[in-house]
Amino acid sequence: MKTRITEMLGIKYPVFLSGMSWIATPELVAAVSNAGGCGILATGVSSPEQVRADVRRVRELTDKPFAANVTLYFPGSRRNAEVLFEEKVPVVNYALGKGDFIAKEVHAYGGKVIATVTTHKHALAAQRDGADAVIVTGYEAAGHGGAVTSMVLIPAIADALDIPVIAAGGFADGRGLAAALCLGADGVSMGTRFMNTVESPCHDNMKRLCIEKQVYDTIYTDRVDGLPARFMKSAASRRIMKRHLNPLTALFNSRRIAAMLGLPWLKLFFGILFMGYRKSLMMARMAIGFDAFKTGTVDGDNTRGVLPLGQIGGIITDTPTVAQVIDKMVAEVDVARNVLVAKTEN
Repeated sequence: MKTRITEMLGIKYPVFLSGMSWIATPELVAAVSNAGGCGILATGVSSPEQVRADVRRVRELTDKPFAANVTLYFPGSRRNAEVLFEEKVPVVNYALGKGDFIAKEVHAYGGKVIATVTTHKHALAAQRDGADAVIVTGYEAAGHGGAVTSMVLIPAIADALDIPVIAAGGFADGRGLAAALCLGADGVSMGTRFMNTVESPCHDNMKRLCIEKQVYDTIYTDRVDGLPARFMKSAASRRIMKRHLNPLTALFNSRRIAAMLGLPWLKLFFGILFMGYRKSLMMARMAIGFDAFKTGTVDGDNTRGVLPLGQIGGIITDTPTVAQVIDKMVAEVDVARNVLVAKTEN
């Protein structure tokens, strides 16, 4: 299966693993790359030392192309980016910030850059800043999706860009991949589908709940980590949504965040202090979001933690291996093509 993105990156299939914190670990990344797709390693909640170790672990597990992400909104992201440059990661994916410096550094060693965006404005900016492709994330997606559905957003942005588009939000099988290609995308990126696989480190309780949930069982809110995002409906997500915050909460939580990211606490403390009311409030929610994400994904606690879950979770009914997911997708694309031909000939 060839598209502009498979040709650009040297991968067999145009299928990407979303870089989900606490889920897109070296083992899951390597499993996706070994199955012919492209795994994206999550670095947002890691220290530079952990990022370096994770990149090297991926290379121990696969000799196929892979990517690593940089969430520019997070504290310490620039230090993590430097590690990716030093390690010459083949593909660097960035989000929530201006990535021109990333494009410059990655292109210098022959790598490729993919920006994650949710709007025309940011897609066009990424193209100007040197991104080689974009992941366009629609409203259906787990985590930080956009305000427009993929069915509308993907073709609109694909028409506006010269570089390849990878569709994210609402994709879990070959029908979705075929639809994305018809909409003008060159591939798909999947989070929820790969979250619920054998190789995923997500807690088994959350995988089970994903299978039980319907397409209606998610919420979309900015009150978990400060940015609009989609989560599984639960007592914890409803409780967090109702919580009233003071920016001082971010200061109290800054020690824990600093330790996790390997940052000097006082530097982070004063950085939050001088952000102003609005950004301090976002940091307060981000601190709560970090704890809630980890409690949900790692501990499997659906009463205190939350799980980013796409609406597509409602059609997921099993927990296969990564290879089984991708092999089935490829077969389903052929079926979808035949169905389309049959319908258009009648």
